[in-house]
Amino acid sequence: MPEQGSQPGSIPARGVAQEGAGVVTKLSPRSVGETVSRLVTLVEGRGMKVFAVIDHSGEAARVGLELRDTKVVIFGSPQAGTPVMAAAPPAALDLPLKVLVWADGDQTKVSYTPPAQLAARYALSEALASRLAGIDALTDALVGA
Repeated sequence: MPEQGSQPGSIPARGVAQEGAGVVTKLSPRSVGETVSRLVTLVEGRGMKVFAVIDHSGEAARVGLELRDTKVVIFGSPQAGTPVMAAAPPAALDLPLKVLVWADGDQTKVSYTPPAQLAARYALSEALASRLAGIDALTDALVGA
């Protein structure tokens, strides 16, 4: 049975699937922890800032609840994001960018809101939308070999 909000069917060989409204999910060949570490390294290596890593499952465990291994990495570049927020202040609800890394059985998945969805949501010009487009290549590098 598909997860709530997911599209029926399996994830294609390239590891990309649309799940829910405007969310891209890719398969990582690594564990959640290894994927998060690799993402932090990739983000910092590209000159961006990691603002936070939110350990949802760890916080759930601290209060006696169970949650699959679930972490969110919040990152970005003030140089890229500030003009977007200046033009569309509500975009600050989605910026800095976020990548969810989560366990789904024995698979690790990486999910995020695609730049085209953010551009449409905030009626961004092509120039402003291009400031967010790097997340696709970043996550491709993340889930690659």
